[in-house]
Amino acid sequence: MHVSLSEAEQQPIDGRADLLALDDALRTLEAMDPRKSKVVELRYFGGLGLEETALVLDVSVATVRRDWSMARAWLFRELNRQ
Repeated sequence: MHVSLSEAEQQPIDGRADLLALDDALRTLEAMDPRKSKVVELRYFGGLGLEETALVLDVSVATVRRDWSMARAWLFRELNRQ
């Protein structure tokens, strides 16, 4: 889901807290595994498909699929821990 800055300003405070938690989790993921973080960035925020992400990162589609699955699971666990 893409949100413009003007739309983000209208979000309730709880929504902003969720965005801050997501940003913190993504920074932690980037420090642990930069490629998985980049996969999340390209797929979720950039809207790229598996094949497009694989081309950008110069890896196989299977690698992107694994990274995407593991990153989503890790982010889910991190965000539910907080």
